[in-house]
Amino acid sequence: MNAMHQYLFDAYRATQHRDALPPVPGRHDVAALRSARDARRFARVVAGRPARGRLRAFLRRRRPC
Repeated sequence: MNAMHQYLFDAYRATQHRDALPPVPGRHDVAALRSARDARRFARVVAGRPARGRLRAFLRRRRPC
């Protein structure tokens, strides 16, 4: 059973009990990834390390000029 099947079962059950429908699968994925990124950046700042720029600096060093 995948997430969509489970959502359909939960939606059916919610309508039978006249409850609110559950959120659609994948609806909050971007917000969850963004909050994880922000938490990681915050932890780096608190530890005294630069919060960003590692990937860009790496790509800049690897780019053939």
